[in-house]
Amino acid sequence: MLQVGEEVTLFSVVFVVVLLGTRSPVWSVALTASLYALLVMFRFPQVPANRAQQVLRADTVVGSSGVSLVAHRGGGHDAPENTISAIREASKNGASGVELDLEFSADGVPILMHDETVDRTTNGSGPLSQLSFSELSKLDAAAKHRLSDRFAGEKIPTLQEAVKECIKLGLIIYFDVKGHPDEAAAALKDLYHNHPVLYNTSIVCSFEPKVIYRMRQADSEVVTALTHRPWSTSLFGDGSRRYPSLWRHYCATLYDVVLDWAHHQLLWNLCGVSAFLIQKNFVSLDYVQFWAQRGVEVVSWTVNTAVEKQYYQDLLRVNYITDSLLEDCNPHY
Repeated sequence: MLQVGEEVTLFSVVFVVVLLGTRSPVWSVALTASLYALLVMFRFPQVPANRAQQVLRADTVVGSSGVSLVAHRGGGHDAPENTISAIREASKNGASGVELDLEFSADGVPILMHDETVDRTTNGSGPLSQLSFSELSKLDAAAKHRLSDRFAGEKIPTLQEAVKECIKLGLIIYFDVKGHPDEAAAALKDLYHNHPVLYNTSIVCSFEPKVIYRMRQADSEVVTALTHRPWSTSLFGDGSRRYPSLWRHYCATLYDVVLDWAHHQLLWNLCGVSAFLIQKNFVSLDYVQFWAQRGVEVVSWTVNTAVEKQYYQDLLRVNYITDSLLEDCNPHY
């Protein structure tokens, strides 16, 4: 959790900001104390470190460095992403675990899918919010993949089907929740109840702090992580601006500064996460040490070349998520 020195610094800054705004020492003390009390009352403790390590430093590792290799969306370069075939290929190719995206069909069935529509990965079209699972089950999840001939007819799996396959293969699971905090927390709570082994073999991750907080409310024993890419509001992954308008760009940049500060100083503590998933370009030895001092593991994404993998494995000794376990592939932001 927050170290004493950090708490003093954080709430000193809050006190000064409130004082400048109100010009009242009494109100500044009262508001700062109230904020601290709320943080203490509503934050979740991290799960025991030994159990988090079971998930984050799995027995199946790359080489002898203790670094876990996680197949992004099951290894979307080597097989159609978020499918049973991808999970099996990842296991065959030596992955420690798989990262799987949780979404929902129009009739509320938890499924594996990254996008809000089926257009990019299947031979269908339309938003998930308008497609029942019966309709989704008729689509070919390999239709747009580079190896579509090999995996022709691959189905969109349910969350339950994917989890059973991962358990059978002994894979660690990184559940990447795209949204729907209440529905996702309920579905995952049931899943953990039905498969208790998941408490020691899986982690729930999301870009949305609300999702992680809701998950901890539903089941505080689940290992969790926040996912983050700095400057994601103002810039695309390749560094180009999202907004041509200068004032919108600067507003988004200011929001990014606040969001980044909140992730590193407040939100991780409030949610009691055990890991922080960060885009690979922002990881360094100092950054890894920053989080290690807080009892939080760094996991990097998406590491797609042999040179990068060697850097993360041998120098940083950081778990990484990759699109391919077999060869170099295009960068993924």
